[in-house]
Amino acid sequence: MSGEGRRGAAKTALLFAVLTAVLAAAALAYYPPLQGGPPRSAAQGGAWDAVQDGRLDLNTAAAADLQALPGIGEVKAAAIVAYREAHGGFSSVEELLQVRGIGEKLFADLKAHVCI
Repeated sequence: MSGEGRRGAAKTALLFAVLTAVLAAAALAYYPPLQGGPPRSAAQGGAWDAVQDGRLDLNTAAAADLQALPGIGEVKAAAIVAYREAHGGFSSVEELLQVRGIGEKLFADLKAHVCI
C-alpha cells in the first residue's frame, strides 16, 4: 500500500473513531421524562421507576419496563410507547384501549398494574 493509501485509511479510521465517540456520547446524554417523575439518563439503564404503590406509570415507563406487564411483549410495548409519543402522553389508564392490540380482556388484566 502506498503512503497516500495508508494516509487515506488512517483518516477514515480516525473519522470512524470520532463518529463512534460522538454517538456513544449521545447515547449517554441526559433525557428528561415525558411527564412527571425524576429525569433518568441512558447511563442509569434507561429504565423508569415504577410509582410508589408498585404500578407502572404509562407516561414514563420504558418499553422494556412495559414488557414486564401481563400480556405485553415487545410489539405491544412498542405500540404503547408509539401511542404515548404520538398523543403527548396518556390522560387516563382507559386510553390504553386506543392502543392497537389492546382489547377489553387485556385491558382488564393490565389496569391494576398501571397508572398515570
